[in-house]
Formats: sequence, C-alpha cells, structure tokens
Amino acid sequence: MNKSMLVGTVLGAIVATAGGAVAYSFVDRGPQYAEVVAVQPVKETVKTPREVCKEVAVTHRRPVQDQHQIAGTAVGAVVGGLLGNQVGNGSGKTLATIAGAVGGGYAGNKGQEYMQNRDTYTTTQTRCSTVNDSSDKVVGYDVKYLLDGKIGQVRMDHEPGKQLEVKNGQVLASQ
Repeated sequence: MNKSMLVGTVLGAIVATAGGAVAYSFVDRGPQYAEVVAVQPVKETVKTPREVCKEVAVTHRRPVQDQHQIAGTAVGAVVGGLLGNQVGNGSGKTLATIAGAVGGGYAGNKGQEYMQNRDTYTTTQTRCSTVNDSSDKVVGYDVKYLLDGKIGQVRMDHEPGKQLEVKNGQVLASQ
C-alpha cells in the first residue's frame, strides 16, 4: 500500500466518522423530558344561587270597627257623670257632674284606644330569600419545570405528572 492510499483511507475514515456524528446529532433520538418541580392548582370561586325559605310569625292588628272610640267615650262620660253627681251639692254638684263626664269621656276614649291597639292575632307566613353557596373549582395548573438547568413555567388544563415531554426544545403543555 502506498503512502497516498494510506492517507486517503485515514482521511476517508475521519470524514465518515465526522459525517456520522453530524448526522447522528440531527437524528430524532426520541422524546426528551423536562422535570416538573412544582404544581399549583389555579382555582376560581363559583357562586351557586339557591332559595331558602322559613316560617315567620307575623302579628296583625284586628280591624277596628269604632275608629274614633265613640263607644268608649260615651260609656266613660256616662260613668264619669254618674260618679261626679255623687259629689257635692247644688251648683258644685252640677260642676262635679260635668267634670266627671268630661274626665270619664276622655278616660273611656283612651281606654278603648288602648284595647283596640292590643287586639291582635298572629299568623305564620313563609318568607323566602336567595342565598349564594360558594365553592372553588380548579380551572388549571401552574406548572414549574426544569429544562436544561433553567426553570420555566407553563399553565396546563390538567395535572402534569412528574415530567413534561419536550420537542424541538419546547415543552408540550397540551398533552
């Protein structure tokens, strides 16, 4: 073997090896993965309305038939006049009768008014209102990952597990 043939063979081997290495670096060596280092659920508060009803005691005033308390005034005036008539003689008796009638009329009026205001009855009514129940719903996950010694973050719609697939240097977050 001559010297040029030997040099050609060695150079051919070197070129073939270098070409194979370059070609190997461009060949897809399968999936690479980024390591998941933290997962934080992203939550949203959801309000759900519902109706709540309860029984309530309600007090009503009975309808008044004698709004101006005429009956109480009249009865009070008669009784007051009779009592006033029992006091004194002559013109003093007349004055006592009149004063008794006026005082009795006023007392009868106020007495009837007091009785009418206290004449009540109670019923039970159903009262309803709307309340909101709050609950948290997970809408996604903020995922921190380690890729080539650098920390990255991505939001995903599902829990990622322990690692994320990487293609062409990019994390595939939609798997």
